[in-house]
Amino acid sequence: MKPLPVSAYTVSSSLGAGRAAHARALRGGATGLRKLAFDTNTLDCWLGEVADFDVPLPDAFAPMDCRNNRLGEFTLAQDGFAEAVAASVRRHGANRIGVFLGTSTSGVHSTEKAYRVRVDGALPEAFSQRFTQNIYSITGFVTRRLGLEGPALAISTACSSSAKVFAAARRAIEAGLCDAAVVGGVDSLCLTTLYGFNSLQLISADICRPADSARNGISIGEAAGFALLDPAADSGVHLLGYGETSDAYHMSSPDPNGAGAVASMRAALAMAKLPAEAVDYVNLHGTGSVANDISECRAIVTVFGRDTPCSSTKGWTGHTLGAAGIVESAISLLALEQGFLPRSLNTLNKDPGIEAGILLETREAPVRHVLSNSFGFGGSNCSLLFGKAS
Repeated sequence: MKPLPVSAYTVSSSLGAGRAAHARALRGGATGLRKLAFDTNTLDCWLGEVADFDVPLPDAFAPMDCRNNRLGEFTLAQDGFAEAVAASVRRHGANRIGVFLGTSTSGVHSTEKAYRVRVDGALPEAFSQRFTQNIYSITGFVTRRLGLEGPALAISTACSSSAKVFAAARRAIEAGLCDAAVVGGVDSLCLTTLYGFNSLQLISADICRPADSARNGISIGEAAGFALLDPAADSGVHLLGYGETSDAYHMSSPDPNGAGAVASMRAALAMAKLPAEAVDYVNLHGTGSVANDISECRAIVTVFGRDTPCSSTKGWTGHTLGAAGIVESAISLLALEQGFLPRSLNTLNKDPGIEAGILLETREAPVRHVLSNSFGFGGSNCSLLFGKAS
């Protein structure tokens, strides 16, 4: 694979708005997770809520107004991202820029609220599931908001959604369907997600503790992020390779030995033509659930051995579900650009059954190549390999 420049990117999570806020938080060690109230939630849990974004969309986009699209609007305005896309449009034309976004919740929270105020079974006249709840909603909104006219695609493969968009965009560019692409993902808090994961006994009353011997579940967060992949733009960081596999093992549980994860990581390395030893840091999927952490870390040891530094950043942001791939890609890009390896926050006592090289302290070090893992329900695996420009 020819390296594909990541010419701009931005991210919002409970850590803050934009790249600088995330770099500060990751270096400083302050979590974005809080025990807080969200809507009518009564569960005892920690949540990662994005602050100060929930304002209505511009009037021209009123039919698309929902929490998810508001979070997308908020994030597009950061880090000069919209301006970078405009420059790409001037280079290539609006019809040559694709949009590939991931989500799992879409506008479900707006639907939840609408159902509470039904009159004689009818939903409010202003509510439009067509433009908010359907999975394509965020892609349709971003495409219109940025004035783009190229191929547009929504991917919803649970927690790998906004990692797989990088692979889809790269294939579209290679096939000549577009010359550049906006990729990313948005997932916002909703009660369906919270109570759904709780019914699976995956929500923890304790803060998320990836790889910790006392871990017992996940903390849900919300987030949004976008990246611009433009082969004609200058950039210090590139997408070097990706791997996509499917365990086909179980509806929600991963293969205990991480076979699909192993294949995914090796595929990314093979595409980049790099040996495992070239990777300086692995950003783990690392949800904090007992089975997932063991499975992934077995896969890490199989591919990289016990010494490659790795960590989960979900102790900072929570599990942002369909946005996890783009959030952790942004963190990986920050690590490359700024030369640091974030620790696995809240991992106080590493599980003795985990042999991977979990970082318990943030480390300042030169970073050349980073692998980021995102693994979804049903064994939908995606590994992204990023590197500095040669």
